[in-house]
Amino acid sequence: MRKLILTALMAATLVPVAASAQSNDELRRDRRDIRQEQRDLQDARMRGDRRDIRDQREDVRDARQEYREDLRDRDRAWGRDDWRGWRDRNPNFYARGNWNAPFRYTAFRPGLRIAPNYYGGRYIISDPWRYRLPRPGFGQQWTRHYNDVILVDTRRGYVVQVIRGFYR
Repeated sequence: MRKLILTALMAATLVPVAASAQSNDELRRDRRDIRQEQRDLQDARMRGDRRDIRDQREDVRDARQEYREDLRDRDRAWGRDDWRGWRDRNPNFYARGNWNAPFRYTAFRPGLRIAPNYYGGRYIISDPWRYRLPRPGFGQQWTRHYNDVILVDTRRGYVVQVIRGFYR
């Protein structure tokens, strides 16, 4: 019986490791495919055939899309996009007390352009994976605004996403 329990425990710990290794291999393959498709696109540009260039651009776009999908699948498998469940299981982690900025509270909504002082260095969440927040895109940053969390496009200052009442 003891051997059976130990074997079950070992198997339970090895399954996620094998799954993550498989997804990391997929991501490496996808990155390699993107590089190859970009090289093919450069070759097509050198030859100058418009139809070939268009086909190669489409191949690069498809390879990038597949890479993004694999990243999303890996994040879902690791539970990274389940911040509500994580917060419910770890309430003390999100109970940071009353936090107020030197400006008044504003209820932001996606698509709104905001001033840089709202997403300045003091308010940036430098470790969003700790809170199980989704990975920000290129040029985007998670920031804190009172008890809300805002995803901001830092290049243009637009609000991309708002999670109200994130901190309790």
